Amino acid sequence: MDLIVLGAGPAYTDRPGAAGAAYLVRDAGTAVVLDLGQGSFPSLARELEPSTLAGVFISHLHPDHFVDLVALRHYLQWEFRPPRRVVVRAPVDLAKRLDGVAGERGFADAVFALDGITERPVDVGRLLVEAGRVTHTDESYAFRISTSGGVGLVYSGDCGVADDLESLVRPGDVLLSEVAFGPGPVPAGALHLDGPAVGRLAARTRAGRVLLTHIQMGFDRDATLRSVCDTYDGPVEFVDPGVRISI
Repeated sequence: MDLIVLGAGPAYTDRPGAAGAAYLVRDAGTAVVLDLGQGSFPSLARELEPSTLAGVFISHLHPDHFVDLVALRHYLQWEFRPPRRVVVRAPVDLAKRLDGVAGERGFADAVFALDGITERPVDVGRLLVEAGRVTHTDESYAFRISTSGGVGLVYSGDCGVADDLESLVRPGDVLLSEVAFGPGPVPAGALHLDGPAVGRLAARTRAGRVLLTHIQMGFDRDATLRSVCDTYDGPVEFVDPGVRISI
């Protein structure tokens, strides 16, 4: 199973080449995308023909995690005759949000086979996708993806309470975690994670590797890495667009 980082940025950044949250996971002929934030569609289209996706999973309905579904929608609608469809699993109000962005009723339904997210495991081709509710918006999820019971990839989405991820992370898993507030602390009421929280979670769950993402503008990466390593003794690194990791 391979992870290709299409975008790893937060809602805004001064980092050149950054794009919103988007992570492509592939195994043999099956490919899914976790989130599709701003500016990530071109990277997706360079990696594969987008209509071949087995599914798109949206963690929550903040635009920096789903807005490039607009680009995907136009691609599916206008590049093919007849238009092609892709399965999109997301919180329940996604169609309404996309229709509002476009000012067009039925905009999303035209090409997306929309479905809600269930906490029951879902088989997507060769991949098993599990979801768990996390504290962020009214309906936010983290995901675990694995193949044939092997080591998994756990993606935090945006998460305000690290303990919410504990049920998804199994010993040896790769933890792809947001670390919006760098080395911390997280301001009161900001439902995100910092390095110390991620480090404690990784140590407690015996994660095999930690990949950090979604750091906000102005926070120091090196200090953030040190804050994770204070409690977790496994490998830790930041990921950026273009990074490819075999899991």
